[in-house]
Amino acid sequence: MRKFRNLVIGGIQSKVFNLILFTILLLSAAFTAVYLYHSNMLTQLVTDASRQQEESIRGITGQVMDAVVKQSLERSNRTDADIADAMFDSAAQRVRFVGERAAQLLAHPEDYPQAAWSGPRAEDDGTWTAKVILADGTDARDPALTVKAGLLANLSESMISLCRTMNASTMYLGLPEGAHLSVSDRSSSWFTEEGRIKSYDPRQRGWYQKAAAEGKLVFTDGEWDANTGAYCIECAMPVYGPDGSLQAVVGTDMFLTEMERVMTGLSAEGEHFLLLNQNGVPVLAPQAESFPMSETDRTGDVRNSAHAGLARAAAGALRGETVGVEVAALADGNYYLTAAPIPSTGWVLLTAFEERLSAQPIVLLQDSQSRIQQEAAAVYAQKNRQSRITSAILGLIVVALALTGALVLGFRIVRPLNRITRRISEIHGENLEFKMEDDYRTGDEVEELARSFADLSHKTLEYVDTVKRVSAEKERIRNELTLANQIQAAMLPHLIPAFPGRTDFDILASMDPAKEVGGDFYDYSLVDDDHLYMVIADVSGKGVPAALFMMASKIILQSIAMMGKHPAEILKKTNEAVCSNNDETQMFVTVWLGILELSTGRLVCANAGHEYPVFKRTGEPFELYKDKHGLVIGAMEGLNYREYEIQMKPGDKLFVYTDGVPEAGNSRKELFGTDRMMEALNREPEAPLTEVLQNVRRAVDAFVGDAEQADDLTMLCLEYKGPQSRA
Repeated sequence: MRKFRNLVIGGIQSKVFNLILFTILLLSAAFTAVYLYHSNMLTQLVTDASRQQEESIRGITGQVMDAVVKQSLERSNRTDADIADAMFDSAAQRVRFVGERAAQLLAHPEDYPQAAWSGPRAEDDGTWTAKVILADGTDARDPALTVKAGLLANLSESMISLCRTMNASTMYLGLPEGAHLSVSDRSSSWFTEEGRIKSYDPRQRGWYQKAAAEGKLVFTDGEWDANTGAYCIECAMPVYGPDGSLQAVVGTDMFLTEMERVMTGLSAEGEHFLLLNQNGVPVLAPQAESFPMSETDRTGDVRNSAHAGLARAAAGALRGETVGVEVAALADGNYYLTAAPIPSTGWVLLTAFEERLSAQPIVLLQDSQSRIQQEAAAVYAQKNRQSRITSAILGLIVVALALTGALVLGFRIVRPLNRITRRISEIHGENLEFKMEDDYRTGDEVEELARSFADLSHKTLEYVDTVKRVSAEKERIRNELTLANQIQAAMLPHLIPAFPGRTDFDILASMDPAKEVGGDFYDYSLVDDDHLYMVIADVSGKGVPAALFMMASKIILQSIAMMGKHPAEILKKTNEAVCSNNDETQMFVTVWLGILELSTGRLVCANAGHEYPVFKRTGEPFELYKDKHGLVIGAMEGLNYREYEIQMKPGDKLFVYTDGVPEAGNSRKELFGTDRMMEALNREPEAPLTEVLQNVRRAVDAFVGDAEQADDLTMLCLEYKGPQSRA
């Protein structure tokens, strides 16, 4: 090893320089050879690929577009048919609901008051109101008519609510006595130009006659509405009295212009649809005018059409089959044609798409592909020339910089090693800390060696800092969980008394989470002045995830309940909402839900996998009520739930709870159980609600002892005191 000025010949610095020089020369030669080879290969590859792509587009695109059009058209047709089916089914549900309510009123007239009714008023235009229109010759003072109209007028608010919430245009009841109870927001349409109220005889209308003749819920063919003049379909159902006589016909209008607007908004350019009734006759008249079929097909049975494909599709769909897409010749050319049945009415939706439009993307794709290939070839050739020149210049620069770097690198490797050795020799006495310095930061083993010495000397300090950070983080998490507990508690009803001024009932509930936040919850509120909504639920799991799931479930249940739904319907809608976004969490919730009619004491309940409720009759002890369970909310889609009714009398009590009560365990792994819970309830069955809940909680605490609470403990108790007196 010899020194020449600052260069050490034969040392580490010299060896590094020689190694880097040899490596650069070798890599430069290899890079040049590979670059030239790949450049020529890519040029040939781009040329061959462009030619093959153009040939492939011609052969495959036609088949692909045909398959895409068929799949899209069949899916579009099925979607439009489902929309129409949903609209028909919605109308049928409204009619059935009002029909069942009307039958109930007529079967028990003594249980319902006489409601006020009157004819239409022009000033009510734009406001949803109920009005009675009479046929010519009908005497409004006829006692039989007056009594029946007053009885059925009790349905006015329900019919108005259905029209508002279910997007209905109107609902009505036609009476055999010649009266027509109608709900709409177009009162002025019942007046002539001279200001007189029009006469209307429902007995002469097709919807009335068809429902009365067939004795079941029916849909009429398209016809012009006598009041508004709009083209529509009516859904109607007869209502019979206890003696089997026809008492009324319930009906609602479905304006086909609205159905056409909805389905037309979903259709593509060149797409036509046609609605056929159960006899194969076109019903949706405006769309029928644009459908590519012969004039005779517009008024007759399409199954007898001269267009074989059209007749075959209509016949198959009317048999209940979903007809696959096929190309058929229609009035003005070839069309893709498909059809789907509408189950609620037995009708059919036909959809046609012009075949010529499916070929346009192929032509555009070929033109676009050819243009892109030409532009890409020109750009590639230009960039390839620039790349060769740039690569040569960069290669020379890299070689020069690498040789210079080799000299500097060798020097930098040796210098920090000398400094580290000298600093280690200085460590003695109280000066035991080895600190990293900039000279040691070489990015290689030298830096790792220096870092090891530095890490060793700082070990104790870093440990202390870690302990401090962990303690601070735990304190932060504890504060956040405390705030979450306060937020969760604030979401639950907590006023005592819950409803000041109400004398017809009293209700009280409590929840004690096992952790800072829990998954149990309860809720109660007045849906209206006469209906009390109550729910208690238990979310699977514990802690923050269960608490978040609990908040979402509580909000969904309360929102649906405030819409006036029945308990079974509330659980069904909640399950649909939870399942739609439950793929990742896989959580579920058990629910007991009840709605109490305060004026009568009628309690309607439904149970989704929750604990059995407990009831107490006046003068009797608490007893477990083993109701029918449905599957838990969130387990699977498409569930239906059963309702059951309990008639509560003044002084009766209801007690519901989560599984945290019977499953509370002591240190011997024993469970508190349902029997001990019933014993605690019946210790003082006539006690106020506060003491009832306290008796159960004291019994649980005495049984559990020092054992840790494993599950949330939630209870709700209701006492029905009888109808509230009205001023």
